Amino acid sequence: MSIYREYDIRGVFQEELNEQSVVRIGYALASKIDGEYVAVGYDARDHSPILFEYLVHGLNAGGKKVLDMGMVPTPVNYFCNYNEFDGILSSASVMITGSHNPSEYNGFKITINKAPFFGEDIYALGRECETMEFPSKVKREVTKIDALTRYVDFLVSEFQHLKGMPTRIVYDCGNGVAGIVTERIFGALKLNAKGLFVNPDGTFPNHHPDPSDEHNLEDIKKFLATDGDIAFAYDGDADRIAVLTHKNNIKGDMMALLYSLKMDKPTVIGEVKCSQVMYDELEKRGATAIMYKTGHSNLKVKMQETNADLACEVSGHVFFKNRYFGYDDAIYATLRMLELVHDGIDLDAELAKLPHVFSTEEIKVKTTESEKFKIINRVKELLKNPPASFPKIKNIIDVDGVRINFENGWGLVRASNTTPVLVTRFESTSQEEAKLYEKAINDLILEAKNSL
Repeated sequence: MSIYREYDIRGVFQEELNEQSVVRIGYALASKIDGEYVAVGYDARDHSPILFEYLVHGLNAGGKKVLDMGMVPTPVNYFCNYNEFDGILSSASVMITGSHNPSEYNGFKITINKAPFFGEDIYALGRECETMEFPSKVKREVTKIDALTRYVDFLVSEFQHLKGMPTRIVYDCGNGVAGIVTERIFGALKLNAKGLFVNPDGTFPNHHPDPSDEHNLEDIKKFLATDGDIAFAYDGDADRIAVLTHKNNIKGDMMALLYSLKMDKPTVIGEVKCSQVMYDELEKRGATAIMYKTGHSNLKVKMQETNADLACEVSGHVFFKNRYFGYDDAIYATLRMLELVHDGIDLDAELAKLPHVFSTEEIKVKTTESEKFKIINRVKELLKNPPASFPKIKNIIDVDGVRINFENGWGLVRASNTTPVLVTRFESTSQEEAKLYEKAINDLILEAKNSL
């Protein structure tokens, strides 16, 4: 059951994701899908095509036909849910990807009726697979589709106004799948763009494809210093982005502020880890700002519910409903950022106008799967009567863990939905107070752990 996670299914190839488990997953999933067709794509890992065949076996045995899009970025997989191919519109899609995880990992991101399949639905699927008999093979029903070209053509058409812009663009695909679309899109738009590690290689020989880790940005930073005006970096399946200028590594919440400059009073959803600066600035501009749970599946559902224009995670997932379909797409986010530059917006100057705060990165506190949510619940109890030395609390937001707002900043502690850790983050108008908030909350976490 450990492979069934909050947002996706994920495990080590052959140890956990093997013929026995994956065929069952495909067969059980088929019963959750009303329509006849399921679109399936996969990332650059050597074992992704093998998992594709196992999944086809299960889906076909469950009565579904498969649209095979081959190797594609995750956003292309999502794109298939909104487009017909030879008159066929799939009812669901499955992306076979290990995302930014090490090369031995793989997994499945599932969309049904244009909505993420996640949470209790995934856990229930896992319980069903545990007790299921292995389904027999039936006739293989697979139709190849060229989703990649359809996606490239769509984005090239949408961003014709960027054609030939002189900005020097550098980008790092990290040997993930982003390179199979960036080359075609940038070439068609005649952009002044140069790429690093563009060729897909599921062993990731140059660096790990996780742009939220500063260590993985060393190569692109050097390239930017000598050859570029702006830089982009992508994770393994191209649904997450890093944007760098000569002065800033622009996190997802600050990206949202920049993107919203060209929107008229938008509704913008952020997660609990986003800076208070983002929420405050959006409200000042007349926008509607909503704080919600971390997780790409959660944000997509909330976007549909509120008809929001934009959503973001600090880690670089950016979701556009404004002029797009409402899912996280790092390639589309790249073009929207270039559009801002094209329209004369100085990214660094806009960021310099914002109130200056001291923010930590995500700080992870190791715990266990069985204890992490218990600790959060205990922290909530302790906050009802905090120690006398605890900083003055303005209010508490418990939409996802506990975000405590203080007079000059905030602190967050939440349980990760995917790993056995607590995630903390702290922000204040002064570095000293940020450290004070960090110590006070860490002491509370320790007290909560010791009282279990």
